[in-house]
Formats: sequence, structure tokens, C-alpha cells
Amino acid sequence: MATFPTIDKCKSNDRKSATVVVADMVGCLLRDDSSFPYFALIAFDVGGIVRLLLLLLVWPLSRLLYYFVSESAATRVLIFATFAGVNVSKIESAATAVLPKFYSSDLHPDTWRVISACERRCIVTASIPRIMVEPFLKSYLGFDMVLGTEIATYNGIATGFVCPPGVLIGQHKADALHKALGAKAQTDIGIGNKHTDIALIGMCKEGYTVPAKPTLEAVRREELPKPIIFHDGRLVQKPTPLLAFLIILWFPIGFFIACLRIAIMSLLPQSLAYYTSWALGIRVTVNGTPPTLAKHSIGCKNSGQIFISNHRTVLDAFFIYLALGYPITGPTYSTTRLLEFLSPFKVVRISRNREQDAATIKKLLQEGNNIYLCPEGTTCREPYVLRFSALFAELSDQLVPVAIVSHQSVFHGTTVRGWKAMDPFFFSMNPFPSYEVTFLNKLAPEQTCNATSGKTSFEVANYVQRIIAATLSYECTRLTRKDKYRVLAGNDGNVVRTA
Repeated sequence: MATFPTIDKCKSNDRKSATVVVADMVGCLLRDDSSFPYFALIAFDVGGIVRLLLLLLVWPLSRLLYYFVSESAATRVLIFATFAGVNVSKIESAATAVLPKFYSSDLHPDTWRVISACERRCIVTASIPRIMVEPFLKSYLGFDMVLGTEIATYNGIATGFVCPPGVLIGQHKADALHKALGAKAQTDIGIGNKHTDIALIGMCKEGYTVPAKPTLEAVRREELPKPIIFHDGRLVQKPTPLLAFLIILWFPIGFFIACLRIAIMSLLPQSLAYYTSWALGIRVTVNGTPPTLAKHSIGCKNSGQIFISNHRTVLDAFFIYLALGYPITGPTYSTTRLLEFLSPFKVVRISRNREQDAATIKKLLQEGNNIYLCPEGTTCREPYVLRFSALFAELSDQLVPVAIVSHQSVFHGTTVRGWKAMDPFFFSMNPFPSYEVTFLNKLAPEQTCNATSGKTSFEVANYVQRIIAATLSYECTRLTRKDKYRVLAGNDGNVVRTA
């Protein structure tokens, strides 16, 4: 490999018609030279803490095999521990919804500089099977061809073994590329990082190596061809072997703490819950001045206020309830019976039928209830605000925008493909979860769509979306709940309620 120049020496100008071939994901396209974290993400997503524990137990064996037997044997061990007995559709779903976020945050800058300059892009991935990388490479990075190690299946279930010719190491990579490209096997640029990649990059007109540089800064998010706005999975950080070990140790302790936090904060009166949250390790910061509780006059139409916020977790309404200091009512669509039972404030189910929901909320307002609504309709983890539904602007002119931020260090408190009833537990399982609630000024009459303002409900909704995004330094998007569910779950988000 010393005979090949390093990737930083490769010129990326005038490469528009070139074809580039990358020898592997880890160490070449990604800065990380270990595939363990990506197997661990899949293992936790498809098999929970038990599967992650199994993978961690076999990891020392895989390292011994890597150094004393072969890279192929080490990879086979990780594949078996991660995939054996798992439905292939679950693996594909996790590869689409969970892994792109972590891949995109670890792209090698020099490798990506060269790849992005080339028109045709191919990769031969060995240490991570093709099923785990293809959705990201084709959907987000524009790769034309993804070749790699294939996992064996039986009746839609992964056996844990690999298909012939096995793990694509050494000459197998070159053979796979030659078979895929046929007579046009010689490509313009080959990029590798191990001596076993010589056979592949030797087929190219130019060959370059990717030296290990752990301190090299990854490609910035704004430099990606397509941003990662939606992603799923419970783990916040990429699980290295040490972090995976700590997660396994913390899981039973964290679950006990979560149950304790939820039980205490659900049973305590509102006047004590805010201070108790700090004692329980949940940090709640309130910015701005919450509006005073409007006195309700019998027969007075629309006397209640509507609090409108961006949506971060299922607990948004609870922390706004803590910050306000007086009761609110939370219309909800997909909350489970368990969460309704645990909620310390009134929860009213709605149907996503516009006319029916409008009638339900108007009635609550006329009864003097202060309503909390999240017009995005679903949560977003990244610094974006999804398009707001305009329904809230048609129901009242007493509108209070609220900007919220949640922080989780170990587990995400949201899910699309998992069991939603566990969302508050996963949020509360973080060692020190936190919420920041910022109350903005109530909209003036001329900023609402009352009879004298001349504004439409869509103009009001877009205005509220913009001021919340500006407060948080987030970016407004036109994406909706349906867009999120189509990306992550392959449906439109009309979930079936569970107990």
C-alpha cells in the first residue's frame, strides 16, 4: 500500500465524468476503522438489550480472530451474533431508519471530496454487509452501485451466515467488481486502506490509500448532498464497545429510576412537581413569562388559550404543564392508554378528522380549558421545525407560541417503529434528561386570523412556525408527519392505538 499516494493527494477538479470505487465503508468512506458500533446499533434495534449483550460478549473473540486468523472470520462472528434469527425486513428497516444518522456524522472529508466530484460512484463493502449500507449510500450519497458481503436467509429470516463467496476480502472484492462491470472493469479512481485492497485498487487507473487519522474532522452536515432530517432508533450515541458495556450496566438501573421518576411526578400535585423534577435529576428550564390564567366566564366563547409548540417528545405537554403552574388539556391522537393513565393533566383523544377534531377542541375552549397543541403532528429530533397544520389558527385568537428543546444523552425518548408506550420511560432512563421551555409573546389580534386582521389560517400557522424556529435557531421545512413515517416506517403514520 505504500506504493500508492494518500487520498489527500488526489485532485478532485475535472472529475465529472470519472468513476470512483471505494474498497470498504469503515476506514475508507468512514473515519472509524471499526464496524462494531454499526452492528451494535442494529443489534439493539432488532433485539434490544439482550442482543446487544450477546454481540458484546463475542466481540473479544472477533478481535482475536482478526489478529490471529483473518478479517473474514472476525466479520463472520459479528454477523452471526447480530443477525441470527432476525427477520430480514427488520434489518432492512433499521438500516434505513437508524444507521444513516451515524454514517453521515462520520464521513471521511478527503474521501468524500473525491467521491462527490465523480459522476459514477461504486463501493465494495466487506466488513459491513451490503444490507446495512445500501439505503444510506444510494439515498443520501448518490452511489450507483453497492457491492458487498451478503447475508444468508431462509424464509425471510437471517441465518447468521454469509452467502458465497463469503466476506468480500482481497481478491473477492476485485472479482465482484469485475463481475458487476464486465468488460469495463477498469475504473478511474480506486480508494482503499488495507493491503487486502491492493487487488481492487490495482484494477483502477489511479489508486489512493486512506491513512488512519482519528482526529480528522468529519464532513459537516451542511456539506452533505441531502440532510438527515428523520431518523429512528433508541441510542443517542454511536455505541463503541466501552459505551455498549456501560449501556448494558445502566439499563436495569435506568429503568428503575425511570419508573420512580414517572410514578412520583405523576402522583405529586403540580405545585411540587416542578421542584421535585430537579431533585429527581430532570432539569427543567423556563424562559420567558408564562401568560396568566384567564378567568373563565360562563357562556364566554373561546375563553381558553391555545399553547402552540414544536414537538420533541411525548412529554412536551407535561413539561409545559410544569412550567405554566396551572392546568392544561392535551388533545392527542396516538398516545397509549398507559400514558393517558399516567398523565397528571386532562388528556382528550382526537381522530385526525379535521371537522370532528375542530368541534372537540372548540368545545374544550368554550369550557375554559387551556389547550396544548403541537401542529407538527409528530416529533423531530434534528434542528428542524416541520410544517404546521393551520387548524389551531381557526379555533381561537388566544394563541401563545412556545419553543421547546429536549436533551437526552443515552436514549431517545421517541420512536416510529418501536413501542410508543415506552417513550416516556426511555426519556426518563437518561441519567440527567432536560427540557428547556421558552414562552413567547401571545399573538396580538392583528397577528391572528380574526375577522379584522385579514390573515388566513395558513399565514398565521406559517408565522408561528417561523418565530419558533427563529427562537431555537432551527430551520423551517415543508415536511409533514406523513413524510416522516414514509421515510422511517413505510406508512402514513396512522398508527393503531395500543394499551
